Amino acid sequence: MQTLINEIKAWFEQQAFGVCEWWGEKINIPSAQIRMFFIYTTFLTVGSPIILYLTLAFWKKMRAFITEQKRGSVWDL
Repeated sequence: MQTLINEIKAWFEQQAFGVCEWWGEKINIPSAQIRMFFIYTTFLTVGSPIILYLTLAFWKKMRAFITEQKRGSVWDL
């Protein structure tokens, strides 16, 4: 049971905090500081940074989808 909980926790952290890690790599800030920023500002502003977080998550997924969809030339077949 404990391993199942750990697997779920690892999956959730990878999916949910992938935005913080990605953004931290882009601007050279530790992802833990970005997570704390989102947590504190969410409590202070009653949830409005969640919109920014979800927008960044959507943007990250779309960039991955677009780069995956790039095709080679006809001669690559």
